[in-house]
Amino acid sequence: MRFIWTEALWLLLLVPALVGLYLWLLRRKKKAALKYASLGIIREAMGPGTLWRRHLPPALFLLALTAMILAIARPSATITLPAARQTIILTMDVSGSMRAKDIEPSRFEAMQAAARKFINEAPRNTKIGIISFAGTASVVQAPTENKEDLLASIERFQLQRATAIGSGIIVSLATLLPDAGIEIASLMYGDNASRVRSLRESAKKEEKKEFKPVPPGSNSAGAIILLSDGQRTTGPDSIEAAKMAADRGVRVFTVGLGTVNGEVVGFEGWSFRVRLDEETLKQVANLTRGEYFYAGSATDLNKVYETLNTRLILETKETEVSALVSAFAALLALVAGVLSLVWFNRIL
Repeated sequence: MRFIWTEALWLLLLVPALVGLYLWLLRRKKKAALKYASLGIIREAMGPGTLWRRHLPPALFLLALTAMILAIARPSATITLPAARQTIILTMDVSGSMRAKDIEPSRFEAMQAAARKFINEAPRNTKIGIISFAGTASVVQAPTENKEDLLASIERFQLQRATAIGSGIIVSLATLLPDAGIEIASLMYGDNASRVRSLRESAKKEEKKEFKPVPPGSNSAGAIILLSDGQRTTGPDSIEAAKMAADRGVRVFTVGLGTVNGEVVGFEGWSFRVRLDEETLKQVANLTRGEYFYAGSATDLNKVYETLNTRLILETKETEVSALVSAFAALLALVAGVLSLVWFNRIL
């Protein structure tokens, strides 16, 4: 916990001063009590347990005063609260490598099943969009809160050739930030050199529109969840696309599907070994202040989605808690007053 207005903490010096004043008043009363013929008569009249009752209300009031001073200093703490309305983009690999069965029943089917569970368990105020990518990327379902439409869109997936992870990130970013002026066509087509040049030209155009890069991960209104085996074979560079997301504060959470050793799969008359490229997926996540998750089985993938659901629903941030401290102080003062009235028919 830290305090925004630390100067107010000097008021805490009043607390020991009040303690001293209270002790002084007790001594005065004790001297006055010596005028009685017998102190035993007074103790008997007061009854057992009266001593601690006598000091409890003032002690509670002193604690209340301390809490009030702390509230004046405007304390803040890092707490976890439900996130505001969010948009989540599920960016899903539908390349031929997803036929691999190193995750049972297959990478593709396990991904579909886990995505269904994620959608069903997402809160109602969360919009979800779905992007698929193989040799290119496309919007399968625009962001919506309608879970039936989302679930139906997952069933429309068809496996295709090649893997363009960069295209998936760019289309997801453009879908999440429709007013950002991202020119998808110029970024997704052409040779590698022209793509990198287009990425930079796009950034320059946005600079003319007063675009200013923001700290990575600072956009709390949306995030991208990228599911892939990480083996890019075509399309824009994955890292350059991740830098675009980082400059706009969008976190990309990456999920690696499959095993490092992989297996040989056949697709449209071709046979090839598909391995998990964890390094690329980790780089994408690190650049955007997201997180990388490994899913080597269907069970792992379900756990990953459960973790992501929790982290995206709950938001940890530093928040001023002056109101809570003030409420606690008021409660202590109220209890002190009630006890004093009940026991001694007076307020403190």
